[in-house]
Amino acid sequence: MRVVISGIPGVGKSTILDMVSKKSMYEIINFGSLMFDMARDLDLVKSRDDIRRLDVDTQRNLQKKTSNQLGKMDNIIIDTHMSIKSPAGYLPGLPAWVLNELMVSSYFLIESSPAEIKRRRDNDSTRSRDEDTINDIEEHQQVNRYYAAAYSVYSGATIKYIYNPDNHPEIAAEAILRGL
Repeated sequence: MRVVISGIPGVGKSTILDMVSKKSMYEIINFGSLMFDMARDLDLVKSRDDIRRLDVDTQRNLQKKTSNQLGKMDNIIIDTHMSIKSPAGYLPGLPAWVLNELMVSSYFLIESSPAEIKRRRDNDSTRSRDEDTINDIEEHQQVNRYYAAAYSVYSGATIKYIYNPDNHPEIAAEAILRGL
């Protein structure tokens, strides 16, 4: 079984997935980390945050190679994004060629209040994030819902929306564990 867990940058996905990994039988694989390793090996990027700034064709080629690798694995949770906000617009995180390779059975979309996400981003000095407004964050979460619905129609997989309340990621982690 392959499951996708997603959320926009700053939603708390990494924290929640750390909790899920300790209590589940699934291996958690970060799609972006695999893409980064490939892009770094090709000397295209210096940091993970540089991937979304690459031209769209390069991002698509990296997605294809990564999904091919993941499509050979089983019993995994794929940590990825429904959409990637790039200078050219929103890029699907799971376009058709990726969905064909992955054959996902469930999507989990982690969400939080836009104000909380903004606060988390502002306090995270370890990442180079875009300067989004609360409205930008709200839009990105809404775009993710649209993409998740489209992916579900295409793949037949279920969608579960998980709310990550402020200062209680264990609640979101438990909701995911119940849904696996």
